Amino acid sequence: MRIDAHQHYWSPAHGDYGWLADTPALHAIYRDFGPSDLAPLLDGAGIDGTVLVQAAPSEAETWRLLALAADPASRVRAVVGWTALAAPDAPARIRRLAQQPLLRGLRPMLQDLPDPEWMLGDALRPALASMSEQGLVLDLLIRPHQIDAARRLALRHPGLAMVVDHAAKPAIAAGGFAPWAGHMARLAAETRVHCKLSGLATEAGPAWQVDTLRPYVAHLLHHFGPTRMMWGSDWPVLNLAGDYGHWQAACDELLDSLPAPERAGVWGTNAARFYGIK
Repeated sequence: MRIDAHQHYWSPAHGDYGWLADTPALHAIYRDFGPSDLAPLLDGAGIDGTVLVQAAPSEAETWRLLALAADPASRVRAVVGWTALAAPDAPARIRRLAQQPLLRGLRPMLQDLPDPEWMLGDALRPALASMSEQGLVLDLLIRPHQIDAARRLALRHPGLAMVVDHAAKPAIAAGGFAPWAGHMARLAAETRVHCKLSGLATEAGPAWQVDTLRPYVAHLLHHFGPTRMMWGSDWPVLNLAGDYGHWQAACDELLDSLPAPERAGVWGTNAARFYGIK
């Protein structure tokens, strides 16, 4: 089974994508993206299914994604949604969402928050406990300065499965290997957190080469090991710095030294196990 563990669909007309604006920097992705756009790319890459991840901080978007994923033709095998985790009624919201069979996780948009330790606030404890009870996972959309807080969060909630999206977005274009590398090594050593091999092309910029990414991917494989990593495209954000085929081919090369079973894990079976995909 080959799984794209991280992709998005959206329609700017809904008005809840505050980060998505028709600017020169984002013009390539400022339009509707749906299953019919991704289907030929999945076919070309031999991808069997996807994990559809929220891109708007609204429950309305989550319900839209769940409705879209209910169509088997979408090939969505799991949805990672959003709810207000600090809200007083968060546990009730989570229980309601968890009744949807394809809802497998939640993702607060932590990278946009001014306080890197917001995730450690007491207000989130009931929501995170409810996620554990419902068997949901937590996707961590973070940047390097938030990795240490994520480590402490994982130690505080060992029963809640967590995955770092986009390897915590190292500043590859600026040569930002450290302190990202040290923080990620400690996170991997002290917790059971997983990591997505996704988003690195965007952080490297449109002129990236495979060798640009190689030290970052090697570092992740060394510390997390191939059993805690899962491949994702981050499409259509990926379109800002390349395309689906280019990213897939680059990762094929970067993972080539792994034994076949471990490669298969990164390409899909790890994501299937983590998100409960059958």
